[in-house]
Amino acid sequence: MFNFSTVLKGMFWLCFVAVNTLALSPAPYLPPVFDWWDKAQHAIAFGTLAVLAVLAYPGVSKVRIGLLLIAHGVLIEVLQYFTGYRFGDWQDALADGVGVLVGLVLARLMVFWSFHKSP
Repeated sequence: MFNFSTVLKGMFWLCFVAVNTLALSPAPYLPPVFDWWDKAQHAIAFGTLAVLAVLAYPGVSKVRIGLLLIAHGVLIEVLQYFTGYRFGDWQDALADGVGVLVGLVLARLMVFWSFHKSP
C-alpha cells in the first residue's frame, strides 16, 4: 500500500543527508567573500528541508522544526570551521535561517491551499 507520509519522510531524510554531505565534504578553497548565489543555495537547501519536515511530520510544532533546522545550520557552520578544509561563515548560517523561515511560510501556504481548494 502506498503511504505518502512515508515517502515525504524518506524525501526529508534523503535531503537532510545530502545537505550535510555537501556541507561537510572537502571542496575547493574559496576565499570568504560574500556571494549571493552561495547564500541563495543555503536558503534553498534549508527552505526545502523546512517544507519537507512540515509536510512529513505534521504533528510536530512548526516552531520546533524551525528552531531545530536553524540550530542545525549553525552547527554545520561550526563543524565547517573545525574541518580545516571548509570555512564556517555566520552569513551562511543567516541564509540557512532565512531559508527555514521562507520554507515554513511556504509549507503553511501549501497546507492552507490543500484544505481550501474549490471543488
